Amino acid sequence: MEIILKYFPDLTEAQKQQFASLYDLYTDWNAKINVISRKDIENLYEHHVLHSLGIAKIISFKPDTRIMDLGTGGGFPGIPLAILFPEVKFHLVDSIGKKVRVATEVANSIGLKNVTFRHARAEEEKQLFDFVVSRAVMPLADLLKIIRKNIAPQQHNALPNGLICLKGGELANEAMPFKHKTMMYDLKDYFDEEFFETKKVVYVAP
Repeated sequence: MEIILKYFPDLTEAQKQQFASLYDLYTDWNAKINVISRKDIENLYEHHVLHSLGIAKIISFKPDTRIMDLGTGGGFPGIPLAILFPEVKFHLVDSIGKKVRVATEVANSIGLKNVTFRHARAEEEKQLFDFVVSRAVMPLADLLKIIRKNIAPQQHNALPNGLICLKGGELANEAMPFKHKTMMYDLKDYFDEEFFETKKVVYVAP
């Protein structure tokens, strides 16, 4: 939990409590339904919560922004972002029902009021959003093909509406077709830990 306060020192007491509750909730649920690799649960705050919040280092979403977290798994990056941005509406979608159940139970347990959930494939989701966020679920080209239909035309934020992905490793080839519409941010510029050395936030205009 200290690692979250190190980079986000201005949290309210309510937000601190919500973040602090995540470890026990995910440890408990993970024992029943494996949403985070067992050996990685110890690194929950660094590898999952802080990694999710890397998106907040490149954009501060305005109130009433609508965001879909596609392939949310157990709720990443959607749940940490929903705690950080209580005025923003998040819709968490995953094709695996038991993962959606874990994310739903965790959100309910910490009293998140700004999240909705859907057990569905990305192709089935027809609502419009300002942004789609995602954590390395598939190559950019495939993701863009699926989510273009979901990006709303009206703009409210500093970045134009689009896709924001958390990805790692070598991305130049993957991003090449969208070069003129892509911005990449190295998380090592924001976070000191070695885990973030190769991690990036990738923004693509649809």
